[in-house]
Amino acid sequence: MARCQSGWLGSVLVTAPASMLERLNDEQRLAATHQGGPLLVLAGAGTGKTGTLVARAAWLREQGVQASRILLLTFTRRAADDMLARAQPPGTAAADRICGGTFHAVAHRIIRANAESFSLPPEFSVIDPADVAGVMDTLRSEHDLVAVGRRAPRAAVCADIYTRCVNTHTPVPEVVAAGFPWCRNFTVQLGAMFRDFAGYKRRHGLVDFDDLLLLWRAALADPAGGPALRQMFDAVLVDEYQDVNAVQADIVRLLRPDGRGLTCVGDDAQAIYAFRGSDPAHLRQLSADYPGLTIVRLTRNYRSRQALLALANQVRPQSAGLELALVADRGTGAPPQLVRCHDEATQAREICGRVLEAYESGIRLQQQAVLVRSANHSDVLEIELSARAIPYVKYGGLRFTEAAHVKDFLAAARIVANPADDIAWFRLLRLHEGIGPVLARRVIDALRLPEPSPLDRWPEAALQLPPRPEPAVSATVGRLTAAAAVERTAERATAILAALHDPLRARYADADIRLEDLQRLADAAASRPSLQDALVELTLDPPVSGSDLAGRPRLDDDYLIISTMHSAKGLEWPVVHLPQLIDGAVPSDMALSSRAGLAEEHRLFYVAVTRARDQLYLYAPLRLHHHRAARDDRHSYAQLSRFLGTAELAHCDIVEAVPPPPVVPRLGALAATVDSSLESLWGTS
Repeated sequence: MARCQSGWLGSVLVTAPASMLERLNDEQRLAATHQGGPLLVLAGAGTGKTGTLVARAAWLREQGVQASRILLLTFTRRAADDMLARAQPPGTAAADRICGGTFHAVAHRIIRANAESFSLPPEFSVIDPADVAGVMDTLRSEHDLVAVGRRAPRAAVCADIYTRCVNTHTPVPEVVAAGFPWCRNFTVQLGAMFRDFAGYKRRHGLVDFDDLLLLWRAALADPAGGPALRQMFDAVLVDEYQDVNAVQADIVRLLRPDGRGLTCVGDDAQAIYAFRGSDPAHLRQLSADYPGLTIVRLTRNYRSRQALLALANQVRPQSAGLELALVADRGTGAPPQLVRCHDEATQAREICGRVLEAYESGIRLQQQAVLVRSANHSDVLEIELSARAIPYVKYGGLRFTEAAHVKDFLAAARIVANPADDIAWFRLLRLHEGIGPVLARRVIDALRLPEPSPLDRWPEAALQLPPRPEPAVSATVGRLTAAAAVERTAERATAILAALHDPLRARYADADIRLEDLQRLADAAASRPSLQDALVELTLDPPVSGSDLAGRPRLDDDYLIISTMHSAKGLEWPVVHLPQLIDGAVPSDMALSSRAGLAEEHRLFYVAVTRARDQLYLYAPLRLHHHRAARDDRHSYAQLSRFLGTAELAHCDIVEAVPPPPVVPRLGALAATVDSSLESLWGTS
């Protein structure tokens, strides 16, 4: 098995621990210098868990553990980047660096380096959830899930059911009954399709996100492979353990079955990714899995004022044996303010007014955030922001790599890296005018992708094309074939982009703008050791926008942040606004069908409350209009969120926001005046 080398996954330079330990508080130092068996660091929001984890790695190195034999697993790329940013620049040998990365990134590197041991071709492609849905779409018709005379699950739903089954170790009927009851009549077809899906991936050299973890777990559980993988590392440090799913929890247990050298950092009250298969029960299970588990609590909060933490501590859902209360390091501050609004329009005006007031006091727009439970909860606010010329950026939407032209480029690059990639061929062919799904499938069948060297069979496959599109398609494939022969990654990425110039210009009216995006993408790919490395990085950790590839702009434009609560995890702002705090929105009515769903909503609200540093504003509209754009005034009355009970409200200042006064002032008894003026029309009585 391959050892962790410099540049492998990402690395953290381990500095002398003395200076690190001096910067820690007593709780953090206790965690960083723990000796003996397994350790759980129960880290509340804003308590400096990242610095503690990096300091622990440094301390382990000081105790004689070779740095390259320390593995740091993170749940997100953002967490990995944060830890790397806190480390000093690289400048020493690989032996002085610890290995760090996400679960998926680590799994990919191990599998890529040992592809034959995993019965995979060395050039296998990693496909994202959108590609998984695409494969499901091609398989649905073969399993009576298309044109059946009644509503049937579409591709995206099928893919969602599949990944929930895999990540929670739950059979199809149980997943369908719990989350997709309207699909009960299709459980047999779904099970058969998922079985065929596995075979499809193997025939075409494809690996999805779930496969990366499943293959790593299977290798760790293997009598021959497990010991070889375990001996790579003497210490395993896991960040955000409350967010792991069942497969990731198994991987951690298999890496350290006796608990020696295991450190898990997490907080079960911040587990908010059940839709990905995550479950805080895995964190609570650690005590049962490792009887000698030591729990160290981090309670000193360096983010929020104590007045805000008083509400957060009251809101926090507590678990037996894992109780935790945060204490502020930054003083008391102002209490949270609950604004009871007449309706959503009043709510929008109140938010804008406070945003501008803070801006005038010196707090930049980027230091303020509006966190919403669902993206549509900010629609009225966005209209008001535009009317007041307040710029904003909204997070939680389409990622850069989900844009059509970016998917086109990635498909072409995947064909160069893995010519057996059926999904990539289908997209590339459909990019050309005159190529429909049936014709594209006929061409792909002629290529015989599972057989070696499909690019060599293009002249034969091109015979399936009509005369009109054939020259353009053959020209594109010819250029990609030439790109496959180029060895240097930079030149290969440039050749792939050049091959797409003509079809992209023919397909998109704004081709110049899209080609600029793709040039940045090609430049980013050129900096990677290989095209496969670039593709996997873009698939596992996609940038949010093209500007992410270009770096920070030179002009520091100011704008308000609007984000979903999920996207705000791990972030903080001096001023935070939480609108729509009414039952049905927070908690979402879509999550109220089970106790687990309600518990997840409770944790999500706790996460949102703990994002604020100095000021926290809560908003609850009284009336919800049924038809916002209509002329009628039909509405319903909303109930304050159940998460804001009497105990929670005791920590808030409550104000009433009334709608603006009517344009026409009160004019007295006009009805009586009108009646009197009409009296002469009725004659004498």
